[in-house]
Amino acid sequence: MKSMNSGYIVQSESSIRTLKDRLQSILMYQADDKNLEFLVSSLVEENDFNSTDDILNWMKEINSVQFFEVEQIPLADLRKWSFDSWTGDLRHESGGFFSIRGLRIRTNRGPVPEWSQPIIDQPEIGILGIVAKRFNGVLHFLMQAKAEPGNINSYQLSPTVQATRSNFLRLHGGKATLFLDYFTGQQKVKVLIDQLQSEQGARFYRKRNRNIIVQVDDDHEIENIPSNFRWVTLCQMKKLMLQDNTVNMDARSVLSNVDYNPSKVTSLNAVNRNDLQTCIADAGYEGEELDRIVRFLMSSHQNNYSLHVDDDILLRLASEKFKTDLEVRVIPLNEVEQWRRSQDAISHEEGKFFSIIGVRVAANSREVSSWDQPINHQVDPGIVAWLIQDIEGIPHFLVQLKLESGNMDLLEMAPTVQCITGSYHPSKQPSYVGDVLNVPDEQVLFDTQQSEEGGRFYQESNRNIAIQVGEHSIPLDPDDNYIWMNLRQLKSFIRFNNFLNVEARSLLAIL
Repeated sequence: MKSMNSGYIVQSESSIRTLKDRLQSILMYQADDKNLEFLVSSLVEENDFNSTDDILNWMKEINSVQFFEVEQIPLADLRKWSFDSWTGDLRHESGGFFSIRGLRIRTNRGPVPEWSQPIIDQPEIGILGIVAKRFNGVLHFLMQAKAEPGNINSYQLSPTVQATRSNFLRLHGGKATLFLDYFTGQQKVKVLIDQLQSEQGARFYRKRNRNIIVQVDDDHEIENIPSNFRWVTLCQMKKLMLQDNTVNMDARSVLSNVDYNPSKVTSLNAVNRNDLQTCIADAGYEGEELDRIVRFLMSSHQNNYSLHVDDDILLRLASEKFKTDLEVRVIPLNEVEQWRRSQDAISHEEGKFFSIIGVRVAANSREVSSWDQPINHQVDPGIVAWLIQDIEGIPHFLVQLKLESGNMDLLEMAPTVQCITGSYHPSKQPSYVGDVLNVPDEQVLFDTQQSEEGGRFYQESNRNIAIQVGEHSIPLDPDDNYIWMNLRQLKSFIRFNNFLNVEARSLLAIL
């Protein structure tokens, strides 16, 4: 059966074993490499539980029948939230969840040397966790349809567990978080991925979440799975990410940690592209889809060409951080300049950037049935884009070294373009924006609208786009803010905290 695209595999254990054996030989995996398991799951769309189209129809049905209501209300009417009489900070009465505070920034990097702004201060580390299990030899991932107050379409596909510490400690007084025990050491699991990853540095103050994927034994029975959960393969997740606002930011962040490069190779020879192409074609892929899979697998393998060695990238990043002055100081919210507090919102006096508004939520599928909260509302839509160029036949990504006020360590690796175009004068747009806005259709690898984290951002959907430019279109030595990296290097730096920002990870998850 074929579904959304051309590629498919008849899912029998013998055909999966044959595929694994061929990939193991061609890509030089050692036995039992978890990354080989990830790769096979990313190629297998067929699923005994539900097709990709079934998942889409299920999501549409949930959005049409399950009750979830969000109403914008004045900030002064927020239940259990109040402005501190001395600082003006907006806090929850429990002292948990998050607060809205002020931040003052001074820097020598970028066009604006000094500014102040509201910032979301959420010091606790939450869990973004996915449970995986093999069925018929293929890893499946337990995903939930979860509604958030900021989601454009209410319910989006989310990790098995998506919870702040305040939520799973039940400061809200509601129900316990389902499946939490798989991530807290109470269940026997194999940890496949476990990383602390940053969130939006322009809106959060040094915010991180635990991104974790655990695998249960093939014979382990997970009991009482509610109707809002489904098993899906990684291939299905990739194709669902090509749909607008379907897979939420937290799920994309976790899945961006998935790597296809062998953990250890059995040979130092370059990958034979023809053998790889034949293997993927025999798995049912053809045309442009086949070409892209092969190209990005070549880019993700450690034995293939990279313009820069990893040590040079680290030296470059250290050099740029050394040249960067950044003074960040948390200040009372009522000392933030050029921002005004009205009955309905905290907003910039020029109407730019974002505002803080209040919402009241009613639901029948969350731990509590009703709550109020402040939420960040972006004024204009943004663009998040990779420019990709072949160098010696291997796709490389033009990576931006980007400063954001809430970063843990000065600069993070970001997409080529990451901006809200409405915040800039048309004559002063950031570098490469014109390349993205005027790109020919034939160079676009994907172009989708993706929601930001719906628990803190209100109906914020940004354009996520990947563009393949022609060879030699962009110099190999761009200015100090940019560096070329292949896919293997990007994935390797994800394994270390606070290197790739969430926008870069989100784009990589879709590839």
